[in-house]
Amino acid sequence: MLELRGVSKTVDGMDHIRGVSLRLESGSLNVLLGPTLSGKTTLMRLMAGLDTPTAGQVLVNGQDMTGVSVRKRDVAMVYQQFINYPALTVYENIASPLRVAGLKRDEIDKQVRKAADLMKLTPYLERTPLNLSGGQQQRTAIARALVKGAHLVLMDEPLANLDYKLREELRDELPKIFSESGAVFVYATTEPTEALLLGGRTATLHEGRVSQFGDTIDVYRNPQDIVTAQTFSDPPLNLLGLTKSGGEFRTSNGTVIPASEEEKRLPDGHYKVGFRPHHLYLQRPSEDAVCLPAVVDVSEITGSESFIHLTCLNHRWVALEHGIHNVDVDANIDVYVDAKNFMIFDDDGRSVASLMNASHMAETA
Repeated sequence: MLELRGVSKTVDGMDHIRGVSLRLESGSLNVLLGPTLSGKTTLMRLMAGLDTPTAGQVLVNGQDMTGVSVRKRDVAMVYQQFINYPALTVYENIASPLRVAGLKRDEIDKQVRKAADLMKLTPYLERTPLNLSGGQQQRTAIARALVKGAHLVLMDEPLANLDYKLREELRDELPKIFSESGAVFVYATTEPTEALLLGGRTATLHEGRVSQFGDTIDVYRNPQDIVTAQTFSDPPLNLLGLTKSGGEFRTSNGTVIPASEEEKRLPDGHYKVGFRPHHLYLQRPSEDAVCLPAVVDVSEITGSESFIHLTCLNHRWVALEHGIHNVDVDANIDVYVDAKNFMIFDDDGRSVASLMNASHMAETA
């Protein structure tokens, strides 16, 4: 088990990590999700012992390991920019941690060939890294991490350099492999879709802070604040300001959106709602959907999906539609939103649903 208690890291007066507390159980898959420069790599270096926190503690199985060198820890790491021994063959690269551990030759050979088969590296075992493609070199680095059998496995966007088919296979296989080994598995990514595909538990990072940590699907469906909702949305989250009065919300152009019975309990005032691009429709999805006027900025067709970028009520939004939808630039169109898909936030960016649930729990306690 790996535990971080109030961990912070300051470099040249700048906070890279701020007050992070996490508890990662053995045999668990944990995703660090956040944009570039959100602190994912720095946090992983603190977990590994490559860096020492400015404040806070790092504990492994209850033992304080703060400041203990990575050489004295049981850690395996894989970076997006693959790191291999250039003078060694693929076989020897994979075998290197097993030789250090003093395993017998037969056992080393068995584990190397098993990992090589999983990584589709068997035909390349006698080649050196310089005679491999970038994807093959990355697979070599992953295979070496697999055979090490470390208690803590850290992967920093490890599949970015691999082709689509192999990425999909490894996303399915890697969590199973490490959960069976009992390792704490930490996987950093910038892609919300990858976090959802991996499952497990996800910590969303923003400017060095963990905004939320929990079961991946729960963090996605029930973000506690607007920062988490934005971090877990790609394309970007659509936002809209609303004013609540009595039993209804109003947009800036006067469009009325009825409040649910639960929402009617909210104090009157200004709120911000967020909804994901696949919840912004070009056709009315239901009788309850609200129609809003919009102007098309650009449409992008990716083959199976279309992204319609538009301006609505002075907000820049994106609609994600399945299939081909070639909409003219500058066209005036109607778009539809369904209030049941809204995530409502107060002026401080906190989820209204989270606040109402906390209030309800306090009332029933």
